[in-house]
Parts: sequence; structure tokens; C-alpha cells
Amino acid sequence: MRISAKKIQRVSTKPALRFLYTSSVQIESALQVGPSPYGERRIINIMGGSFSGPRLSGTILPGGADWQFIRRDGVTEVEARYTLKTGDGALIYVINWGLRHGPKEVMERLFSGDTVDPAEYYFRTSPRFETGARNYEWLNGILAIGTGERRASEVIITMYEVT
Repeated sequence: MRISAKKIQRVSTKPALRFLYTSSVQIESALQVGPSPYGERRIINIMGGSFSGPRLSGTILPGGADWQFIRRDGVTEVEARYTLKTGDGALIYVINWGLRHGPKEVMERLFSGDTVDPAEYYFRTSPRFETGARNYEWLNGILAIGTGERRASEVIITMYEVT
């Protein structure tokens, strides 16, 4: 059965972004695992941090990490797992997967710890939230995206809910 374009009706609205929060994640230096079948493997331990937005804010607990690898095409795949603790004591588990890449010379500066304007490279993430806290159960049912900025000992991530 073929559906003509004339018969298709729009039943939903165009997605938009709503600011969720900005986080400052304090990190240790990367542990270089070395070449693997998938690329250059690195582990970056999370020391803590903070996040703040109109509907939730608090601290990032120490103990999480970012397991990443640099693929042969130069793209870094990140997978961070960590816990948010809101100001009212709720715990929110986060799995944040993303991609970071840019021109070779820009990425070399970034890896050496230089301050690099985030407009010079691509750093986007897709978090998944999990919580049992009643005030934040809405996080269990949203899609979100993040924009990132890598600094020497900190990562700034701004999260947006896809509405």
C-alpha cells in the first residue's frame, strides 16, 4: 500500500530544546589503556562537580568515570556514567554517550590540555537519566542532548530536554 504525500497529516509538533542544566564536571588526567581492537582506549575518573538549572540542581558525586576511545577516524566516543545528587537529596543515575571530534590540530591542542574554543570542535552527548525520586521521575521519560566543552581538568556540559 502506497501512501500519497497529500494523505499524510501532521499530528505532532516540531521538536524544540528546553534548557535543563549546565554542569561542571571535575576530572582526573586520562588513564591511557592503549591501543585496542576498537581504537585508543582512555578512562577519565570523575572527581565530582556541580550542576544547576531551573528544575534541578545539585552536585555530581565522585566515583563515576568516562570510558572513551579514539577511533581510527579520529572521532572520540565517550560514555560517562555518574550520579547526580540534587539539592533536596535525590539521586539520579546518568549514562551519557557522545562524540567529540574536530580538525587534527585542534584535537591535538585539546589533548595537550590547552584551552580551546568549543566552537572549533564538535562535542555532543545524549544522556539517559534514571531515578526513583518522585520529584524527578519526569527525567525517566525524556530525551535530552548535551553540548560539551573540554578543559584541562574540567568538562562543561549543558543539557537540553528535547520537547
